[in-house]
Amino acid sequence: MSRLSGGPASVGTLTAGSGITRQAVAKHLRVLAGAGLVRGTRHGRQSIWSLERKQLEEARRSLDQISRQWDQALNKLKLFVER
Repeated sequence: MSRLSGGPASVGTLTAGSGITRQAVAKHLRVLAGAGLVRGTRHGRQSIWSLERKQLEEARRSLDQISRQWDQALNKLKLFVER
């Protein structure tokens, strides 16, 4: 994900210097595409992958909301235990 934040890239570019196989990166990209977080387009023999920024922003908002809910629940638990 962080490598894609610099712009669209091929699987070869994403794996360069990472120590992760092309197959492993491709598998992760397919999972992320299934979740709507990345998109792959064919250019000749290569697939070029890019982030779906709108979907990522929506996911971030959802995770922020879940984080706030956990913080509230943990604060309630802390108050209960301290009593």
